[in-house]
Amino acid sequence: MPGVSPTSGGPGAEWLRANQQHLTGALAELRAALERHLARQSAGGAGPDTERFTTEGSFGAGPEVGGAPMALDRLTSLFGLSAFERNLLLLTAGPELDASFAALCAALQGDPQRSFPTFSLALAALLGAHWSALSPGAPLRRWRMVEVGAGSALTTSPLRIDERVLHYLTGVAAPEPRLAGIVAPLTWSGELAGTHAEMVQRVLAVWRRTAGWPNPPVIQLRGDGASVKRAIAAAACESAGLKLSVTAVEAIPTAPHETESMARLWEREAALSGSALLVECGEFDFADGPRTAALARLLERIHGIVLVSLREPRRLGHRPAVGLDVHHLSAAEQRGVWRAALGEAGERLNGQVELMVSQFNLTADTIQAAVTEARGTLGAGAAEPELARALWDSCRQQSRPRLEDLAQRIQSAVNWEDLVLPEAQRQILRDIAAHVRQRATVYETWGFGRHGARGLGISALFSGASGTGKTMAAEVLGNELRLDVYRIDLSAVVSKYIGETEKNLRRIFDAAEEGGAILLFDEADALFGKRSEVKDSHDRYANIEVSYLLQRMECYKGLAILTTNMRSALDTAFLRRLRFVVQFPFPDAIQRAEIWRRVFPASTPVDGVDPWRLAGLNLAGGNIRNIAMNAAFLAADLGEPVRMTHLLRAARSEYAKLEKPLTEAEIEGWG
Repeated sequence: MPGVSPTSGGPGAEWLRANQQHLTGALAELRAALERHLARQSAGGAGPDTERFTTEGSFGAGPEVGGAPMALDRLTSLFGLSAFERNLLLLTAGPELDASFAALCAALQGDPQRSFPTFSLALAALLGAHWSALSPGAPLRRWRMVEVGAGSALTTSPLRIDERVLHYLTGVAAPEPRLAGIVAPLTWSGELAGTHAEMVQRVLAVWRRTAGWPNPPVIQLRGDGASVKRAIAAAACESAGLKLSVTAVEAIPTAPHETESMARLWEREAALSGSALLVECGEFDFADGPRTAALARLLERIHGIVLVSLREPRRLGHRPAVGLDVHHLSAAEQRGVWRAALGEAGERLNGQVELMVSQFNLTADTIQAAVTEARGTLGAGAAEPELARALWDSCRQQSRPRLEDLAQRIQSAVNWEDLVLPEAQRQILRDIAAHVRQRATVYETWGFGRHGARGLGISALFSGASGTGKTMAAEVLGNELRLDVYRIDLSAVVSKYIGETEKNLRRIFDAAEEGGAILLFDEADALFGKRSEVKDSHDRYANIEVSYLLQRMECYKGLAILTTNMRSALDTAFLRRLRFVVQFPFPDAIQRAEIWRRVFPASTPVDGVDPWRLAGLNLAGGNIRNIAMNAAFLAADLGEPVRMTHLLRAARSEYAKLEKPLTEAEIEGWG
């Protein structure tokens, strides 16, 4: 049974030439032996040619170049081929590499139609022949190096060398085609630091302790952060002189015979390419019995180095496992990576480094990428303020890709001047911004975070009627803090299938952890409500979903905001677990007039627009903005500045949309 052995990067030109000469020479000797056997057949003789074959029946080992043996010799050693099995493999490779072999096979078998190797031909012509060479459990067929074609008998059926094995013999690195789409090579060229670098050493220590075991333990990399676990696996393999390939648990076939086939093909590929396998479980639901069983079967069938990336410890079959918990880099470790990446500039930007560490939760290679991107944008000799801003923006860019597929990023330029709210609500919003900015000082420097992450998340509830400014307030906070705001529609996240809601929420929070983005959960009413009496399993799981969301919000490194139109529908037990609650009131006439003053951009031409008269419309800010924009389109189409007549027409349209009557008192004096 083959093990995984280290290989160098790729064959050099010298090795390729030597390998080609060795393979060509072996084939030439085999062809000459077959020709002499044919001559003896014609003369009435029988039996294999003992003149040219040694008592072992082999052609002799080739030279090693740079410590690397020839492909034929390494293949023989890896899979434990006997001399006869090695020569039989060469016989099947002959017709593929030398056209004269086809005619020779036909002549030896006395049939021009039988221009292919057969087992009966090998038994007759090759020294040391043994029947077991072609049994299903013997190396040639167990590892699918030789395929038996259709025929009336096993001994007379065509034999063909496997394509992957043929390429290997010639020195061509061609991955197993039957694993395409299932297993893919994983390349990585980043950096690891702190506990992540230590984790690589722990993996290597396990491999050293179990070197030579026929079935080494599976390494379980447990925790969040799939990219970090990939990096640890890749770095460990690189240090061990191995390549790394990755597969997803969802790609593993569930039918037992197909799982067995995948295991055999991978184990052969691992031996040929010197590779280890990383199985990624991601968000896989282990309640899926058939696929969980297929994963366990695969791990038990593969005898080689295997790693599994998953969130929590799992017992997967009977194969021994070593579990390693992978965590994010600590704040101190991230500071060290930042300073190393920035060099001398890191000392001058010390305060900014602290801010970035408090806000972003990045890996070592992501930090390096952020520094490279920022410097590439600015060029050499950039001043500290410009570099600090570029680094911050680069951190935001680095953390965006994972969230873009799960939520909608809101891009807006609104600021405090655009937000019309009573002073009490504005002050709470400023307090929220202060909590986000001063998180590192209070939690780390002042020690409030030493007892764990629970309760350290900054969570808020924005409640109020539609259009009262809840989303705009989140946008103002995002621009104030220079953070991305992502809107998540909870009505789309909540699933009727048990466990799916938590899975959706987990994906969102996990993706947001790196960038500490502001998460805006719209329409919290879809999930929150009065805690219902548990009458069946669905009621119980509904409460679990709410508890899970609040739990993640309490531990989330960034700011999470829930919005609702109906605060009265929320359970007070849930409200107590939120740090901030902001009630957005329906604007009074004074506030509505102020909204009207600010709703038109400075470049919009207006004529006779009276904010006080417009304030008579009993509408929220969102509706006011709709009317202003619709009036602007009407005026632009007529080539006129915005006037009260355009606003009246737009107001009638907005009221009709709301199915609300527009009274004469509201538009009195508009003219």
